[in-house]
Amino acid sequence: MADEEADEAPAVELGEGESVEGAPLARVASRLTWPQEKSSILKKEGDAVIRTPTGPQTLEDVLADVDETYFDTRQTFVNDVQDVVGRGPVATE
Repeated sequence: MADEEADEAPAVELGEGESVEGAPLARVASRLTWPQEKSSILKKEGDAVIRTPTGPQTLEDVLADVDETYFDTRQTFVNDVQDVVGRGPVATE
C-alpha cells in the first residue's frame, strides 16, 4: 500500500519559477560533525554556496564576517551565520 501512495502526486506542489541558487544553510551544516573550528569548516565547506535573503553567497565570504573561531554545536554555527546573512525569506527572483 505504501508503494501506491508514493506514486501519487506530491503532497506539496513545487513552484514553477526559477530555482534558487545555493544550498540551504541547514544542509551544509548537516554535512559536518560538531564541534568544529572555523578553519576546519573553511577547508571542508568554504566553497559551498549558501542561500541567503540577499542572494547566494559562499560560506567562506560569510564566515569572514563571523567573529567566532570555534563552534561547539551545529546550532551555534547556524545562529552565527544567520546573524551575518539575516533570517528572512530567500529571494526567488
